[in-house]
Amino acid sequence: MARAELDKQPTDVRRMFDAVARRYDVTNDVLSLGQDRRWRQEVFDAVAPSPGDLVLDLAAGTGTSSVPFHEAGATVVPCDFSLGMLQVGKKARPHLPFTAGDGTRLPFADDTFDAVTISFGLRNIVDPLAGLAEMRRVTRPGGTLVVCEFSHPTWKPFRTVYLEYLMKALPAISRAVSSSPDAYVYLAESIRAWPDQAGLADLVARAGWQESQWRNLSGGIVALHRASA
Repeated sequence: MARAELDKQPTDVRRMFDAVARRYDVTNDVLSLGQDRRWRQEVFDAVAPSPGDLVLDLAAGTGTSSVPFHEAGATVVPCDFSLGMLQVGKKARPHLPFTAGDGTRLPFADDTFDAVTISFGLRNIVDPLAGLAEMRRVTRPGGTLVVCEFSHPTWKPFRTVYLEYLMKALPAISRAVSSSPDAYVYLAESIRAWPDQAGLADLVARAGWQESQWRNLSGGIVALHRASA
């Protein structure tokens, strides 16, 4: 993809992800208390790829989320708008076809993929509705969308504790483990402003996906949305 197309993304957000790329996977593991591994497994199970399937892993970062699809025999394309993430990922996983791409203007033809996944990246697309519509464009009829994203805890007392963690503890912990702790202040604020489970399901449906449904993970800290093209 041409650099000019990547420049459609907000420069500060793109630079932020470039800056955290080196320690991104380690930091996520620490901040999620290891839950990120379980969440990745849930995404894989929801897609349930068959050998030979073509899977787009959008906002793939360094490609950690793409590995299970490759190991299952699917052809997976890790795609991200951060060149820093892609460079770190390609060095660690040279066998994967890392691709630079803007989530609102993907460099793929219509009806290309059997499944599209995006984990913890929809919030970072400048226009999430346009991003979901673009994912629909590149997915073949009958294909699958799986969105794994931070959401709203279902138990109100825990929701209060969780928000306190997001706004206070998460940025503080990130200073000890991240190469760019300010990025995790942005993370906390973007999670707090994100729609709840039903709100995201409505957004998915508005983008043209069918049979939009979700289920909560970790008490609603994360929600897994699934829909069909």
